[in-house]
Amino acid sequence: MPFKKYMHIERYGNDEVQGIELGQCFIFPKIDGTNGSVWIEGGELQAGSRNRQLSTDNDNAGFCDWVENGDHRLKEFFEENPDLRLFGEWLVPHSLRIYRKDAWNRFYVFDVYDDVNEYYLPYNSYQPILEKYKLDYIPPICVAENVAYDNLLHELKNNVFLIEEGKGYGEGIVVKNYNFKNRFGRTVWAKVVANEFKEQQAKAQPTNKKFKDYIEQKIVDDYVTDHLVNKTYAKIVNECEGWNSKYIPRLLSTVFYDLVNEELWNAIKKLKNPTIDFKRLQQLTIIKIKELKPELF
Repeated sequence: MPFKKYMHIERYGNDEVQGIELGQCFIFPKIDGTNGSVWIEGGELQAGSRNRQLSTDNDNAGFCDWVENGDHRLKEFFEENPDLRLFGEWLVPHSLRIYRKDAWNRFYVFDVYDDVNEYYLPYNSYQPILEKYKLDYIPPICVAENVAYDNLLHELKNNVFLIEEGKGYGEGIVVKNYNFKNRFGRTVWAKVVANEFKEQQAKAQPTNKKFKDYIEQKIVDDYVTDHLVNKTYAKIVNECEGWNSKYIPRLLSTVFYDLVNEELWNAIKKLKNPTIDFKRLQQLTIIKIKELKPELF
């Protein structure tokens, strides 16, 4: 497999990641080293930086040498998982130098990419595999539903992953929503950068948190039901004599139309004339449809 450049992490609030906070979000520490990747090609381990493939003659802070000669189980990992590619942070001194002494010169995986199916594996899928081969990785601080910016600022202060005790906080956090694609149809993550942050979470069991109860989420939970979605799906199948993925936009728009046209008055009465963000309502409706009919997506 050839070299693949890692995605650009967008600052939270940019148009590229608008809506990423809706649904289940994994909030990860951001550590301050140098970007690296590892994959296998022709039976040999390959190493990359953010922008290029590395070699022992053209290395990046010793990362390629570590991949080829370090004490790890990468070769065994790729023998059993040749279609996967590891992206992570090679932790060497950069701008932030308050990490524990035992944390330096190690590779911390933060994403695993399936080159055949072309998608990023969710954390819950790749974490057990990395544990099996005792590979270092960055665990989430927490898993949260429907985060807001104030919540993310709070999490900056709950994160000291790898930081020496008493030395403050790390660089920032990364927000990943594995069901999110931006308006261009791309998977992309968001970041919030700070000067400091505080460690709280064990690797295998991130804390589940719920931050904010959106009015729009209450409406979707109450009225976007199996019955509503299946009714629309059955109508499309009947009219089109079968199902095709090209009908997905019709399904999404019709369910949203029926929600607004048939159920919104009941929701307004029940919730006592709330202020409704219709863009958020539509985004949450799409998320709920995907949860109810995952086999269609």
